[in-house]
Amino acid sequence: MTHDACGILVNGETLELDASGALWWQAERTLVVADLHFEKGSFFGRGGQFLPPYDTHATLHRLNALVRNHQAERVIALGDSFHDGAAADRLGEEEIAMLAALTRYTKWIWLEGNHDPAPPAWLGGTIAAETVLGNLTFRHVPNPEPCAGEVAGNVHPVVQVQRSGLRARRKCFVSDGLRLLMPAFGAYTGGFDVREEAVTSLFAREFAVFALGRSKVYAISGPVHVLDRKKKVESQPSATAIRTVQNP
Repeated sequence: MTHDACGILVNGETLELDASGALWWQAERTLVVADLHFEKGSFFGRGGQFLPPYDTHATLHRLNALVRNHQAERVIALGDSFHDGAAADRLGEEEIAMLAALTRYTKWIWLEGNHDPAPPAWLGGTIAAETVLGNLTFRHVPNPEPCAGEVAGNVHPVVQVQRSGLRARRKCFVSDGLRLLMPAFGAYTGGFDVREEAVTSLFAREFAVFALGRSKVYAISGPVHVLDRKKKVESQPSATAIRTVQNP
């Protein structure tokens, strides 16, 4: 296990939660990421909200480093990898080359999302609605009913934590040991607070929250009901997200 990972059991499978927001499954040599939202910056630009247009580049560099460091043999992208149906057409030559290399280097699986119900096949990899591996089922939208072994994205869970008088809003993993909700990996992604029904309705019993720190994953102590409430913030990327996207 890497120094910044947190090990948990989900439906009997041992998984590592990485501080990047990715999931590493050592037994299957599989890296899992959710909600990459490639070209979200250029999508906002088309609507007159101009943001640094390097979010895809930054996300791919982070993803490429994880694949190489873990020597992943398989990558599962849990849907909404592309922010809209035309996102792939706006990719730059360098980003296309990076994606092509990644899909050649690994067994890459694109899962269909609500933003990208038809991921571009010309980028390589396999396209599926969901995929089953071991005791786990990977899909984009969580099943509204209890679903043992489900690993899903779409919701973009976040949590507010307070320490020494300072408050921070962090992406997070959420799990009750039976299913796992993944944080969004993309640079420009908002989310639902773990107190919101979009998260709480998915768990029939008490769940644990694992917040992403700068270099570690932190298990949040105490019951979830003490956490601060914050509505979904999705329409505009946060200032923190914008600062993390640097000119390459």
